[in-house]
Amino acid sequence: MSTTAVVRKNTYFDSVSLMSVSTKANGLDGVEQAFTAMGTEMNKGVLENLGLLTDELRDAGNGDLMIVLVTAEGADTEALLAQVEDLLHRKAPASATAGAVTYRTIGSAAQAIEGANLVIIAVNGAYAGREARKALESGLHVMMFSDNVPVEEEVALKHLAHDKGLFMMGPDCGTAIINNIALCFGNKVRTGNVGIVAASGTGSQEVSVRVHALGGGISQLIGTGGRDLSEEVGGIMMTDGIRALAADPATDVIVLVSKPPAPSVEKKVLAEVAAAGKPVVVWFIDGSEEAVAAAGGHFAAGSLDAARQAVRLAGVEQSPTETFDAEAAAAGVVARLSAGQRYVRGLFCGGTLCDETMYAVRDAGAEVWSNIQKDPAHRLTAAAPSTGHTFLDFGDDDFTNGRPHPMIDPTPRLERLVEEAKDPEVAAVVMDFVLGFGAHEDPVGATLPAIEEAQRIAAEGGRHLEIIGYVLGTDLDTPSVAAQTAALTAAGVTVTRSSTETGQFAREIAKKAEQA
Repeated sequence: MSTTAVVRKNTYFDSVSLMSVSTKANGLDGVEQAFTAMGTEMNKGVLENLGLLTDELRDAGNGDLMIVLVTAEGADTEALLAQVEDLLHRKAPASATAGAVTYRTIGSAAQAIEGANLVIIAVNGAYAGREARKALESGLHVMMFSDNVPVEEEVALKHLAHDKGLFMMGPDCGTAIINNIALCFGNKVRTGNVGIVAASGTGSQEVSVRVHALGGGISQLIGTGGRDLSEEVGGIMMTDGIRALAADPATDVIVLVSKPPAPSVEKKVLAEVAAAGKPVVVWFIDGSEEAVAAAGGHFAAGSLDAARQAVRLAGVEQSPTETFDAEAAAAGVVARLSAGQRYVRGLFCGGTLCDETMYAVRDAGAEVWSNIQKDPAHRLTAAAPSTGHTFLDFGDDDFTNGRPHPMIDPTPRLERLVEEAKDPEVAAVVMDFVLGFGAHEDPVGATLPAIEEAQRIAAEGGRHLEIIGYVLGTDLDTPSVAAQTAALTAAGVTVTRSSTETGQFAREIAKKAEQA
């Protein structure tokens, strides 16, 4: 292998564009690893950890573009570098096609585009706060896709937005649907009267697609960013979001979605539930049913339960769905396992999808380990090997520092799948495949070679490895849920129909494998 590093001085690309370019570059024949990123200290730190930081890269400035290629023996490095440069070139003028105009600042765009009132910020976290403040001070709502923004900066921006009557969605806000327009990773769902406020990107996606599948529709989906319900941030955006939906004539039912919130913030949010004047369904993972009921809310035990309650309260006749016998399905899996196979491993793109399955297994009495575990004694780092029942969120900051989100580039997850298949104690591997406007164009297709390799490894060891896949999306998404599901089924993967069902299936496998 050979490594080539190039620095393009004073050449800026936003993080979403660079994620897309890195994904495409990693798919080029002859490329072992490709890295395109701005020359920030954080990105240089990632390269140093990978053993790829050269003196030229070390001297790169924040406004310089770094291109690093690790190529296979005998590959034409110059030709591959030219292809990467071409990908960057095509990405740069894309917004200038079809008569569109490219603006260099938020202010100039706001002045030129009549009626513009929302900015999506997807720059490096080191600059994101500065750009968000400019937008808010110009009277514009903000959706911040960028992550790795200091929490103190988040709090200051959200207070500024609140004082100005604006939304500050994020940092690390990957999903929203505003006035029927899906932003970033949002899915294509029908319009309806269910509004969502969520401190979870894939959690909100899951509820929205379940509402759609049940025959309902979405009025608005307001993202808050994953830290909004932390003690430090205090639920500022979720509070503002609840009030906005309470005043929205198109919204009849409100759904709240979050990973486990800080207790004091949960209390604050539930006070807003009591004052909303509309039915509010609350799905807080590991939340308190008693506290939600005391606030007059409707407690949801899971994502599917939240969607079902929302559709019922919205007055929509629910589409019929097949029942799933998780216990019987798990018995069939366990009957095919060899002695010693007893652990479930989860490799997720979505943090809340990871949480829902992890908590389902935990609630069956099993010990679970994860990089997003609340219990420090059971928390793993991104580099740590799996132990027992392990559930990894590949979208967490530990995995995405200097890398595209796994919904865009699944490479690290594919490598981990192959490693898990080598462990003779693994009974099942659970994976999610998230569709959406900003997601990978064919997440299942990108994963099939790794699935086949994992199955081969297990078979050579005389073992059956159960691979469980859940496709999050709708019949309106491209590709569709049906097409992605068919590809998984053809590859011998067991496909579940919801995040809740996935958790139930994993729980029963863990229980029965332990008893076997």
